[in-house]
Amino acid sequence: MKTYYPQKRYQHTIEFLEKVLPAPATILDLGTRNRFSEIMENHGYTVINTNGEDLDILTDIVKEHKVDAVTSFEIFEHMLAPLNVLRDIKSTKLITTVPLNLWFAKAYRSKTEEWDRHYHEFEDWQFDWLLDKSGWDIIEKEKWTSPINKIGFRPILRKFVPRYYAVYAERK
Repeated sequence: MKTYYPQKRYQHTIEFLEKVLPAPATILDLGTRNRFSEIMENHGYTVINTNGEDLDILTDIVKEHKVDAVTSFEIFEHMLAPLNVLRDIKSTKLITTVPLNLWFAKAYRSKTEEWDRHYHEFEDWQFDWLLDKSGWDIIEKEKWTSPINKIGFRPILRKFVPRYYAVYAERK
């Protein structure tokens, strides 16, 4: 029986993960433990999360664990230099999602949380290039929209313009 999640991106993300890396598998998930860590565990994955370290500078954690894959769901857009951690990952598989740059909206920046801002919002070709430059071959990719229930021109565009980009890559 299929489970539906309140956030459309959770549903798409778990379906993409199950397609490219079926459970059981052990994952190092970049980012602190969160609701999606629990969703992955409920789908048969063993999840190890990072501890909130600054992955722009402190990349050792991606070398410490022997895992089937590294996942990163909406993390790289918060980093100034994602090339460093991408290059240092020792696992041979990477499953990641990033928000795409929307031509009709500015980059996200929280008004209350300093850490919650997007330094990068990628175009798909930019993220592909970053992965290639850091030693990854893209095997599978997918995009989806993120509609919101508001009235206006931008909410209508969000129904048709992809917001999230999912990539499964393997080490070259």
